[in-house]
Amino acid sequence: MLQVMRHTLPRLALAAGASLAALSALSAAPAAAAPSAFPGGPLGHPLGDTGHLTVTVSGVSSGADGTFEVRCHPNGGSHPDADGACQALERETRWGQDVFAPVPRDSMCTMQYGGPGTAHVTGTWAGRPVDATFDRSNGCEIARWDRLVPLLPGAARA
Repeated sequence: MLQVMRHTLPRLALAAGASLAALSALSAAPAAAAPSAFPGGPLGHPLGDTGHLTVTVSGVSSGADGTFEVRCHPNGGSHPDADGACQALERETRWGQDVFAPVPRDSMCTMQYGGPGTAHVTGTWAGRPVDATFDRSNGCEIARWDRLVPLLPGAARA
């Protein structure tokens, strides 16, 4: 038994050393690029048009209510801040997640009221159809809305 251990332990030490060397080489290698949120290109550098949205807002404040068009890459449309709207969308877009997803039903939200503002967003974003509604009826909905300012107008809390 002792004879077997004398031959096995040096081999285990050699294998462990080789494994550590391989891990060191991997950690020194450049990091792979993160997956793109947009088909065809990395976030912020897509190939072609990534979105065309219609945003209808009501009950927020004078001047902010209305229907606006937003196009991204190239940025444009009738939205008062198309560049900011596209930047907000890009900032919130994550691979495999819907930036327009509703608040999950089982969420625990603060009981606060953010005002009568509502918004409806339709169109396409990152190659996917969009049909989302927003309001400011509780803390979760307020946070969901605020993440997309200035696509949705900033609203003073009631």
